[in-house]
Amino acid sequence: MTVHDTGAAYDAVASLYAELFSDMLDTRPLERALLAAFAELVQAHNAGPVADIGCGPGHVTAHLHALGPTTFGIDLSPAMITLAREAHPELRFDVGTMSALDLADGVLGGILASYSVIHTHPPELPAVFTEFQRVLAPGGHLLLGFFAGDDPVPQEFDHKVTLAYRWSPDSLAGLLRHAGFVEVARLLREPHEGERFQQAHLLVRKPQDQ
Repeated sequence: MTVHDTGAAYDAVASLYAELFSDMLDTRPLERALLAAFAELVQAHNAGPVADIGCGPGHVTAHLHALGPTTFGIDLSPAMITLAREAHPELRFDVGTMSALDLADGVLGGILASYSVIHTHPPELPAVFTEFQRVLAPGGHLLLGFFAGDDPVPQEFDHKVTLAYRWSPDSLAGLLRHAGFVEVARLLREPHEGERFQQAHLLVRKPQDQ
């Protein structure tokens, strides 16, 4: 599965995806609380804007921006970016890939990657985290959301859009640590009705001396 294939798969379902998930945070109090904490940490450091990487139709981008940090969105899918711009014309949204971000070194105060690395082939994920390190300012934070599993080896599953992977929080935290991040917090919650898997979030920080 290539980056182009993933983008095309999301292009094909963009309108339906936006219809189904644009109000998702309304029923996710734990996720809202974590986003609020992330926003507060980013603003306290004042190191730059936040990039919502894999922003989809932009609903979480807008929510985070409303919490205070200047936030913009990046997504592989041109159709998703079109919907995001239509729904939130006051915000910036760009087509791009997380493995080669069109951003200068150290310009971001934060990165939100909410379920956006789940389609990345596991051997390619360390390079993505290195790219996140590159664009984050020292002291910047990364909030990563993903589907959790117990197996230390990432497990494929039949995601409704395209092939995806579940990760053990410890395994993913190990990759982030190897990329130079320091863990701040993690959240693991049980599935809500209609969800198949545990949902996990890792909050990590780029050290000040990097």
